Amino acid sequence: MTKKSYDNEMNLEFLSKSSNESFARITVAAFAAQLDPNIEEISDIKTAVSEIVTNAIIHAYDSNDEIIKIHSYIKDNCITIEVSDTGKGIEDIELAKKPLYTSKAELERSGMGFTIVENFMDDLKIESILGLGTKITMKKIITKEENSLES
Repeated sequence: MTKKSYDNEMNLEFLSKSSNESFARITVAAFAAQLDPNIEEISDIKTAVSEIVTNAIIHAYDSNDEIIKIHSYIKDNCITIEVSDTGKGIEDIELAKKPLYTSKAELERSGMGFTIVENFMDDLKIESILGLGTKITMKKIITKEENSLES
């Protein structure tokens, strides 16, 4: 087995139930805590994970018995979070990224998920194949503030 070049990594799998969204958000935030993020950075990570996991729950599958996977890893002062599903896929990624666009208007969705993630994270990559699923990769660089007590 090839050694990964990460400082640390975590894998998580859960059913595509809305009750698991908060579990995913809190678990990734706990994993990110080892980078000692400030309150704003941890809030950004939690919000981004919440948006992407909610998208997967609502859009990827027609049932609650499917799997969503999160692979997260840390390298230096950056956390990378990959959320993937084996669902329907996104037909038009550029359209899906447009603010206020939703394919589920009947569910009163705001259509702001990808816009929020783009604003809160340092990088966002969307890969999707119709009928095979979607993988969202997000990165957040954690700033390291110098301790003013050090001489």
